[in-house]
Amino acid sequence: MSSTVELTKENFDQMVTDNEFVLIDFWAAWCGPCRQFAPVYEKAAEENPDLVFGKVDTEAQPELAAAFGIQSIPTLMIVRDQVAVFAQPGALPEAALTDVIGQARKLDMDDVRKQIAEQQAQQGGTPGAGE
Repeated sequence: MSSTVELTKENFDQMVTDNEFVLIDFWAAWCGPCRQFAPVYEKAAEENPDLVFGKVDTEAQPELAAAFGIQSIPTLMIVRDQVAVFAQPGALPEAALTDVIGQARKLDMDDVRKQIAEQQAQQGGTPGAGE
């Protein structure tokens, strides 16, 4: 039995809303690096049963891939508290995936939200403000 959840446009929003920590693997069956990454991702899912590991088949779910601007696969994304805190194309080796999960677990989401709010305020502010 797989430890990962197939994400579709029908269940994606609810999965991200209902779960504090979701890892998403954007992949396709024809993609060699995706197939190589699959067992690494599956093993991480088994080792982290408290997290949701989702997979988006970019061939079956082109709208989701487009919505996130996925240009190359595999791409790993981590969403915490409905905020994308990590997104990187390429198949990660097991040690790197473990490290990324550990770093994402340690994030202070209040601080992350504050940084996002500050960036949005700077982008929406008057030109030259704050310099």
